[in-house]
Amino acid sequence: MGIFGRFLTGLRLAKGSLAVLVDHPRLLLFPLVGGLAGVVYLGTLLGGTFGLLEPERDAVVYGVLLLVYAGSTFVASFFTAALMHATRGTFRGESPSVRRSLGAAWSNAGTLLVWSLIAAVVGVVIRAVEESSSIGGKLVALLFSVAWAVVTYFVVPVVVFEDVSVRGAFSRSGSLVRSVWGESLGAEAGVSIVSVLLTGLGVLVAVLLFAVLPTDTAAGLAVAAAGGGTTILLALLVGYALTGVAKTALYVYGTDGETPRYFSGVDFGNEG
Repeated sequence: MGIFGRFLTGLRLAKGSLAVLVDHPRLLLFPLVGGLAGVVYLGTLLGGTFGLLEPERDAVVYGVLLLVYAGSTFVASFFTAALMHATRGTFRGESPSVRRSLGAAWSNAGTLLVWSLIAAVVGVVIRAVEESSSIGGKLVALLFSVAWAVVTYFVVPVVVFEDVSVRGAFSRSGSLVRSVWGESLGAEAGVSIVSVLLTGLGVLVAVLLFAVLPTDTAAGLAVAAAGGGTTILLALLVGYALTGVAKTALYVYGTDGETPRYFSGVDFGNEG
């Protein structure tokens, strides 16, 4: 399959993922709650350490950065795991169960936490290299960051579906990436484009609301802001959920060799 074929596969994966969300809008609850939890966590952490973040205290800055990365990654991984669990159920014709899917994520919370801590350490190291090195060092940091993202692409679905250790999740994720690397890259490209278009549409709607609605009064400004903000938020939620659904479909294909429901138009391995 050529590059163009991979790209088309990615767009079809995005289309199938969007169909899943249309039929099961409840799936959007996972990124919504996860996003709110992330905001609360960051607000609490940064609010409590704001006075400590002085430029000359690098140890404190990197310590807080580590906590930010670890907590944010854990929250995102936890609710992504729940989203993927619910999504896989929809492939079997089941209605998404928020409680059951959160329970599945909770049963693997320890592994997800360890994974988040490791990912946070890697993130802080990459950040330190970027800030203290030459152009060559920055390039090395960039390449390592990309390689890390590729190798760990399937860590979360492996953890939630296979109940393995973090070490096993790394190994298994790398194996899956090697087997469907082209489809993974195509999915990322396709879903990213759709997500950007949705976000752009959300921003356009927000601008139109401000242009059409009377904003010379407090009430009119509040309505326009609420409508525009809601539209943009919905676009971001859909984009995040699309990534989770598409990755779940790739995982199912990579492990079972089957084309999941909603993706019958995607020829994962033979697109030319």
